[in-house]
Amino acid sequence: MKKILLTLLLGLGALNAASAIEGNADAGKNKSAMCAACHGADGNSAVPMYPKLAGQSATYIAKQLADFKLGMTSGGKEGRADPVMGGMTMALTPQDMADLGAYYSSQTATANNGDVNELGKKLYMGGDSSRGVTACIACHGVSGKGMDSAGFPSVASQHSAYIKSQLEKFRSGDRKNDNAKMMQNIAIKLNDQDIEALTQYITSFK
Repeated sequence: MKKILLTLLLGLGALNAASAIEGNADAGKNKSAMCAACHGADGNSAVPMYPKLAGQSATYIAKQLADFKLGMTSGGKEGRADPVMGGMTMALTPQDMADLGAYYSSQTATANNGDVNELGKKLYMGGDSSRGVTACIACHGVSGKGMDSAGFPSVASQHSAYIKSQLEKFRSGDRKNDNAKMMQNIAIKLNDQDIEALTQYITSFK
C-alpha cells in the first residue's frame, strides 16, 4: 500500500496550524467513488470545468479539501467557497482528505496537446516587470509541475477552461485561499488577453 506523508490543515484553525497526516492511497481509492462523477475514476475529469486531480500534489489536494470545508470566512484567514465542494467535503475527516490526496497524486494525468502561445510563453517564463507581473515559472516550474514542498500546485495537463476560470477568480477576488495572496496579486494585473495567452501556453506542456 502506497503511503504519502503530507501536511494537512485542520479545522477552523486550518490555515494557521499544520498537522502531519499519513495518507493511504488504497484507502483513498475506496473513498474516491463519490468524486468520480465529476473528476473521473482516476482523477482525469472528462468535463473541462472540473479540474484533473490525477498527478496533483497530495498536500495541495488535501489543503484544497480542507479549504472547501472551511468555506469563506468574514475575517481572518480565507477558505474556498463552492456550493458543490462545500457539501462534498462537509463530512470528510482529516484522514479522508489525506487518503484522497494520496490516491490522486499516485495517478497519471492525461496529457494536453495545445499549441505554444508566444505571449503566454513570455509571461509564464519572464513575467512583465513593467506591470509587476511575476513569472509563473518561479512557483510552477519550467514544465508546470509545481513545487510540492512549497505548496505550489502542478498546472501541467490541467484543462484550459479550469485554468482560465481560476485565474479569473483570483483576479476578481472570488477565490482567496492562495498563500499570502500571491495569485491574487499577480492575477489582478492580468488582462483578458494575458489570461487567454497563459492558458493556451500552459496547455502546450507535455
